[in-house]
Amino acid sequence: MIPYVHEVKYYECDRMGVTHHSNYIRIMEEARVYVQDQLGYGFEKMEAEGVVSPVTALSCEFKKTTTFKDRIEVNLKVKEMSPLKITFSYIMKVGEAIVFKGTSTHCFIDTATGRPVVMQERWPELFAKLQEL
Repeated sequence: MIPYVHEVKYYECDRMGVTHHSNYIRIMEEARVYVQDQLGYGFEKMEAEGVVSPVTALSCEFKKTTTFKDRIEVNLKVKEMSPLKITFSYIMKVGEAIVFKGTSTHCFIDTATGRPVVMQERWPELFAKLQEL
């Protein structure tokens, strides 16, 4: 899968000229949306089917700073997966330098019932594709 690339915008930088830490969580989400689109199960499709995927946990390790116009390459992998939850790992690089490592954990909720969705029952094809990541 082609890595997601984010170019740091001027407004994402703080007074010191470095990317504000809060933006890395947004970049994680951008990468996750990108990967799901590549797998054919974008957020629009999930939400049209009445399913949302809230974040249940996050972890972040800031390794090096990034600045305006840096191109951050995001490599996303599935770290852990169960029928009810999925944890993604993210490694962000500028060139060869690792600038960020993180994880996000998500569940899947049916919007009509508020009950958890068992991913491998609802989307067995997506579940199989994610296991390959």
